Amino acid sequence: MDATDFALVTACQAGLPLKPRPYHAIAEQLGLAPEDVMARINAMLESGVIRRIGVVPNHYALGYTANGMTVWDVVDEKVDELGEQIGQLPFVSHCYRRPRRPPLWPYNLFAMVHAKTRAQAQAYADQIAAILGEACRQSDILYSSRMLKKTGLRIGD
Repeated sequence: MDATDFALVTACQAGLPLKPRPYHAIAEQLGLAPEDVMARINAMLESGVIRRIGVVPNHYALGYTANGMTVWDVVDEKVDELGEQIGQLPFVSHCYRRPRRPPLWPYNLFAMVHAKTRAQAQAYADQIAAILGEACRQSDILYSSRMLKKTGLRIGD
């Protein structure tokens, strides 16, 4: 990473400009050609300096106020295979395996669902339960009470 890459990451880290051509706006801000900005970003993606570029929606502003982390106690022999399936569901934003913490926390599979009502979130949990079948021993839904600001690593100058 050279000084130009560093400036580019710094310019993008708080979000891309809300303009029809955001990379052109960043290029203008940094005094670069838009093609150079896009080439540098692609190179950083390919090298792993940048893992991904994506949208982080505000679910509450979109009307999805019944956001729940579904937690599942899945037999260890099946958790990876079933977790892959759960992670592909369109209403699951992220799904991952975590270690259990007995005796208080028996759950090893987590899947975040976003819904407009708790009834809809429960229906999604029921769909997950149907996929997990007898491999699941117990479950729960932990509903969000507020949105926390989520940010990744920020670099400065």
